[in-house]
Amino acid sequence: MDIARRPDADLPLAVRGHPRAVSYVRESHAVHRRADLGQDLLASLHAWQLLMTDEGCFTALTSAEIRGWWLPPLPPGAPVFMALGLDDPRPMRAGVRTSRHTRAIPFEEIGGVRCAAIPETLLACARWLCLIDMVVLLDCVLHTKQCDEAAIKAVVRPRRPGAKALERALALADGCSESPFETLTRLLHVLCGVDVEPQYVIRDDTGTEVARVDLRIVGTDAAPEYDGDEHEKAPRRVKDRRRDRAIDAAGYVRRGYTSGDILRRGVTVLQDADRSLGRPHDPSRIRPWHDELRKSLFTDSGQAAFLARVNPRLPKRRRAAPGSGDAA
Repeated sequence: MDIARRPDADLPLAVRGHPRAVSYVRESHAVHRRADLGQDLLASLHAWQLLMTDEGCFTALTSAEIRGWWLPPLPPGAPVFMALGLDDPRPMRAGVRTSRHTRAIPFEEIGGVRCAAIPETLLACARWLCLIDMVVLLDCVLHTKQCDEAAIKAVVRPRRPGAKALERALALADGCSESPFETLTRLLHVLCGVDVEPQYVIRDDTGTEVARVDLRIVGTDAAPEYDGDEHEKAPRRVKDRRRDRAIDAAGYVRRGYTSGDILRRGVTVLQDADRSLGRPHDPSRIRPWHDELRKSLFTDSGQAAFLARVNPRLPKRRRAAPGSGDAA
């Protein structure tokens, strides 16, 4: 049966060339995917996968996104990341970032597409992401127990791109965070020289558990926490206020911070921590946090720098002059 007349369910998920069937939509030059697959990343990767050999796989942020990890905000224009063999043909087109490897990268199939193994995905991400963004990914992987620290350390070998960055981020990851902004709240304190204990259990005089807080500043009764948008909804707000009173009765001071406090008003968070520690407030302590945050995808400057790193300059395609006799 001609491809243009076959039922969609009988058609290949993706094809190369220029199919005339309305059942396909163009993903890139000469690669098309079935229109009924939808518009999400997984659907588009069926077409991109045709550009790789059978040993190639998606890696870095592409693999991380398919796996459903916590991610920093990805800017429009971020490419698809592929891991290829040293002798594999390299797709020279916009929207793709490839890495070449002397050994085949281990992968697993997710939803019909090949994704690099978790440790390899993290190593590839570390090549392109800054410290803060990498710790967010690592906290997610460790918290959800998708991989352990030993397996991640096994890919940190000399001369592998991203190895040093991954090792540095792993030293700051703990897997206790339950959301990306919990990780950011912890990192803000740690990078400013404030020791914190994550997921601290507050107990009353009888030893009964009162609450488990995101963080406790070591040596103090201060409990900084991240408050997301869900905390403003009426049922959650009532529950939170009851919890706040119980924490206060146990002798602790809970301080809730929003994403705006973490990303744009970090010095006020530091000021609260200094007051809890009983030390003079020194605004200069915020500099390590600002230095790292500036590189992060959570900021406009970080997104611009990321796109400049990951989108390679491609040679312009030469078009044959009319009447030259060259094949189109």
